[in-house]
Amino acid sequence: MKLTDLKPNPGANKRRKRVGRGPGSGHGKTATRGHKGQKSRSGGLKDPRRFEGGRSTTLMRLPKRGMQGQVPGEIKRPKYQGVNLRDLARFDGEVTPEVLVQAGILKKGYRLKVLGEGEAKPLRVVAHAFSKTALEKLKAAGGEAVLLVPSPEGQAPKEA
Repeated sequence: MKLTDLKPNPGANKRRKRVGRGPGSGHGKTATRGHKGQKSRSGGLKDPRRFEGGRSTTLMRLPKRGMQGQVPGEIKRPKYQGVNLRDLARFDGEVTPEVLVQAGILKKGYRLKVLGEGEAKPLRVVAHAFSKTALEKLKAAGGEAVLLVPSPEGQAPKEA
């Protein structure tokens, strides 16, 4: 036996039916779709998995359950807002997310991430996250970085 002797079994490679290619083919003109009507048009078939002949579908008759508020497949992640050290320079003592919300720097409902742009002052900064440069500059200026860990209410913040 040689490689050239190998061939597929009879009927294994069925030829594709080419429709709409002239009267000589036997499948020209209407291309096996019949005359007129919805099923003869492109995109004309209703989806048999969902369409039930015009009655209310099973899916619509079942009650809604669970969470409806978010886009399907989307996971709600906390939103962070970056605030640079230069924006914190106008404060004295302790800077917390609440203080920044009152000052109009941080949007309500966002977590605070301190970024390293600008000069640092010796402040006690309480935030949800710090960039490496912000941490280095804050420590070098004699300040303190306190990391707010999202946890059950009443738990004290961790030192960074």
